Amino acid sequence: MGNKHQNERFQSIIEQATSHQGRRHFLKGGLGLSLLAVLPGTLKSAFAAPAAGNAQPSLGFVAVQKSLLDDVLLPEGYKYTILHATGDPMQSSIAAYSNHGAETDDWSGRIGDHHDGMELFYMDDKGRYSDKPTYRAVLCVNHESSADAHFLHPKGQTSAGVSGKKFDQFGAWDLGNRPKSEVVKEMNLHGVSIVELVREGSHWKYLVDSPLNRRITPETIMLLSAPSAYLDQVNHLMKTAFDPTGRSSRGTLNNCGHGKTPWGTYLTCEENWARYFQISAESAPVQPKQVAALKRYGVASQPLNKSMKKAFSQGWHTVSETDHRFARWNIALLSPEVGGDFRQEANTFGFNVEIDPLEPSSMPVKRTAMGRFAHEAAVCSAPKAGEPIAFYMGCDSRNEYIYKFVSEARWDPQDVGGGTRAGDKYLNEGRLYAAKFNGDGTGEWLALDFQDPKVRGFEGYRFSNQADVLVHARFAADAVGATPMDRPEWGAVNHRNGDIYFALTNSNAANRSPAKVNAANPRAYQDPDGKKRSGNPHGHIIRFREKNMSPSDTSFAWDIFLFGAEEDDPASNLSKLTSKNSFSSPDGLWFSRATGICWIQTDDGAMTDESNCMMLAAIPGSVGDGEKIMVANSMQVGADKIAGRQETFMGAALGEARLRRFLVAPKGAEVTGLTETADGKTLFVNIQHPGEKTPALGQSAQFDLESAWPGHRGFGQPGRPRSATIMIEREDGGLIGL
Repeated sequence: MGNKHQNERFQSIIEQATSHQGRRHFLKGGLGLSLLAVLPGTLKSAFAAPAAGNAQPSLGFVAVQKSLLDDVLLPEGYKYTILHATGDPMQSSIAAYSNHGAETDDWSGRIGDHHDGMELFYMDDKGRYSDKPTYRAVLCVNHESSADAHFLHPKGQTSAGVSGKKFDQFGAWDLGNRPKSEVVKEMNLHGVSIVELVREGSHWKYLVDSPLNRRITPETIMLLSAPSAYLDQVNHLMKTAFDPTGRSSRGTLNNCGHGKTPWGTYLTCEENWARYFQISAESAPVQPKQVAALKRYGVASQPLNKSMKKAFSQGWHTVSETDHRFARWNIALLSPEVGGDFRQEANTFGFNVEIDPLEPSSMPVKRTAMGRFAHEAAVCSAPKAGEPIAFYMGCDSRNEYIYKFVSEARWDPQDVGGGTRAGDKYLNEGRLYAAKFNGDGTGEWLALDFQDPKVRGFEGYRFSNQADVLVHARFAADAVGATPMDRPEWGAVNHRNGDIYFALTNSNAANRSPAKVNAANPRAYQDPDGKKRSGNPHGHIIRFREKNMSPSDTSFAWDIFLFGAEEDDPASNLSKLTSKNSFSSPDGLWFSRATGICWIQTDDGAMTDESNCMMLAAIPGSVGDGEKIMVANSMQVGADKIAGRQETFMGAALGEARLRRFLVAPKGAEVTGLTETADGKTLFVNIQHPGEKTPALGQSAQFDLESAWPGHRGFGQPGRPRSATIMIEREDGGLIGL
């Protein structure tokens, strides 16, 4: 769902643009002056790119053509192997994956499903974290969703004893009790898989039975951290029947994007967790303030009643046992006291979770100071000794915001290897901001502070204290006037110049029309062919640079790096893409430290009539290397055709020399999650939910499979599709992409 509180509408952008008319100069027949040329002199020097120290690299592969084949396609001279896939055992005592739903174990010893964000952590001979490459490592892999968990059961998911009664990807179920055996597997396929890797020659494999192998699931006990001044207030908002003190919670859910801390821990981001909860019919009436909070986060806000034909959740709460594992998904008010039921269980999700991947006995920590929303990234600035560090975060829903957390503590390189104790130092105390993108190419970080009159007096939600601001950060961002964006997903930092990038995956006509554009989200159009979607169906990538290159500054400069588009639509193809690099719906972003390449991964629904999802390589450039442009928008809205124009700042066109398609995924798959070895010679890439559009079983005993990958390519048992982590290498052993 999208944020209906849109802070910066079209008219306000026009007014703002008019106020800056004196800075606007247009070139005849051209697109205008660069961003830095139109900034005031004081800002021009502050935002200027660092002096070039390295020549731009060149892409060294022939672009992969678009494809609808059921396989991973790579450029000539490249190969892939599969590291692990959904259901693979992490201990030898667990049977190999059957790939037809025969498993009876609880899945806590198997690789999870829907592989997503991931990161590699090297370790020395004593098993300690190493910031230098070695022959040993652990790989942390997120597992996002159970939207297609019907593949895990012999006859698909069931409700009230009937197979195949699943309505949509969010799990809209007929009311009725679900089987415990199915629900336990579905819960435990979420979370994070941690496995030890060893290098044998130039190749990597994961070690079954390593003592470092570990699953983090929705059942894993976690600490709830908070700023010391607000700890009791945060704890009060987290009280449940599991822990009436509110100091701990159970598990992590819908893990999508990720981050890596400078001290060597993993941040897994809880994204679209809201639709797993339900309120049963016997609930007491939900109070208006709580209804507003639940609605703002997309959580069920009213008790079920007989007029409701289906329940929008995975139905985990319907298991007919008196067991907190299942009751927790029912956030009904069943007790006279807070902490006597699970009414606040949803408050314990929506955070960044810090994990020490090299300490299997360590307890994960939810970092509430970084705010609660649909976290999609936790990207760290380049750490500098003696300076604060910043983490940049997206909230993955339409018309939501980009956030920044700045540590109060200043970076000390002696904290490398400090585990979650170092996390306590840097991630408990700090300031949370939301981004405002101005129409003149500058931006502001707006503090989310209870003392701000705009926050304290916000009519949409009456905050009680700063803890309430952190737990309901979306409302606080509404209050201060942050810029609603077109689904902020993954972020990435170009460590060669400090620029920060965010993928804005797409928007629909309801949320982005010609009357609702702004400079940072300037397109609203109708795709003329194929899926024919309206709004901003192909998405774009925005980037920004902090003033004075300091993560603690509250001003930045921005431009748009790339617009997704089909190459045959000149009206929307602002980045002049061709058949070799056209793409839609950017999602994953990642910068290679070895090569400087910006890798772009897609989660597309608008261009899949002509190609499966893909991954592209880009030579990035820097903020301000392009020009100001005017975007002409036209879209059919109901019976009316609406047109409009919007100025924006666009980076220099990349062309095929600097942007090429590198990979195309199997049918139905999203490409998401990327990391690499330090030498840049092995890429780890995740292929998520191949065969996603396979219909649930009806009365048939066989699925009508959209994809059979990777089993039909010789990995594991053939049959149903599986998410997997693949390793990509050049056949000649060289650097990937160059």
